[in-house]
Amino acid sequence: MSRDGVNAPVPVAAEATPVVDPRLIVREQGVAGYLGEFRRRIGSGELGSLPVVLALIVIWAVFGSLNSSFLSAQNLSNLSQQIVGTGMIAIGVVFVLLLGEIDLSVGSVSGLCAAIFAVLNVTHGVNQWVALISALVGGALVGLIQGLFFAKVGVPAFVVTLAGNLAWNGVMLQILGANGTVNLSGNDIVSRLYSTIYGQQIAAYGLAAVGVLLYLGSMLYDANRRRRAGVPYRPPVDIAVRTVLLAVVSFVVAYTLNQYKGLPLALLVFLIFIVVLDFVLRRTTYGRRIFALGGNIEGARRAGINVSWTRISVFMICSTMAAVGGLFLAAQIQSASQTSGGGNLLMNSIAAAVIGGTSLFGGRGKTWSALLGALVIGSIQSGMNIQGLSNAIQFIVTGAVLLAAVVIDSLSRRTQLAAGRA
Repeated sequence: MSRDGVNAPVPVAAEATPVVDPRLIVREQGVAGYLGEFRRRIGSGELGSLPVVLALIVIWAVFGSLNSSFLSAQNLSNLSQQIVGTGMIAIGVVFVLLLGEIDLSVGSVSGLCAAIFAVLNVTHGVNQWVALISALVGGALVGLIQGLFFAKVGVPAFVVTLAGNLAWNGVMLQILGANGTVNLSGNDIVSRLYSTIYGQQIAAYGLAAVGVLLYLGSMLYDANRRRRAGVPYRPPVDIAVRTVLLAVVSFVVAYTLNQYKGLPLALLVFLIFIVVLDFVLRRTTYGRRIFALGGNIEGARRAGINVSWTRISVFMICSTMAAVGGLFLAAQIQSASQTSGGGNLLMNSIAAAVIGGTSLFGGRGKTWSALLGALVIGSIQSGMNIQGLSNAIQFIVTGAVLLAAVVIDSLSRRTQLAAGRA
């Protein structure tokens, strides 16, 4: 009441704009809903994989116009094999980045585990399967040690893994001994995983068909589950459009591979890791805990999530994937040496995860980022090698692309904060 006794008008709070599920918009408005949802996502900074896909198209168009051999079936098939090692390591980096942390030891860990396998199998004649399991267990133990220092002792992940980068490289040199290089036999399981190519055309086309059917099945299952729960779900038209797009891309890739030698087993294994770990991240309680920690660690702790165990397990996954990537890289050059895990491998692995769309700020990313980012980096290196450009130019361009990806990520996050969606 005012001083003169007259009731003052009570200000009415502005009515909040309701947040509508995008699936509901698309279902009710059809094509207009698609366009509206696309504009909403762009305006709110939810770019997803769009920037990296556009970048990949531009890279392929530029190098394809400069030299027709870049887009040849042979070069693209070789590229699909060459990115596997770095891509495997990048998958593990994605997990750590989802926490908002970093692992600077993945390069050294990959070299260490490759050395463990080579020395056990070649030098000491240990069964190849035992040597393989020992290398993977070695990677997991490295992640356990580093995770304990980070989660239990409280040492920053940057410091722990930077120290690990030096220490594990020293352990690798110690294992390799005075010779410094151990050549693989070429008949071991690791070499066969990398070099085997299925020449029958049904292999590539069959994989494409299975992938499309699995995707369609998962989409229909999810839509049916949401419909029975009474919440918005993807309409049949949306599912059909997405499935057709995936089918086109999958069968074009299969056709390209069949124009050269066929389906590389290394690529198949890479895709299996991506799909399985994508399921772990998006469809399991454990995966949701990882995203929760990356989004709000204090909120996750109050929700009852075991923060320490989740952090330790993520670093174990990262180091194990570094071991897998190191084995494929050793198979690629048919040896484990003092230079294994060195060079620009660490930077390429982290860059692949970031360029592919995983946020450095945590809480946003997917395993498919490793594939997209590895394709971008691999395409740049392959195209420049064909053009005869020096490593110096390759480093400069790759660094520029990485910086651009981080800038896009930062601007996207700022836009999402302004839109209230971060």
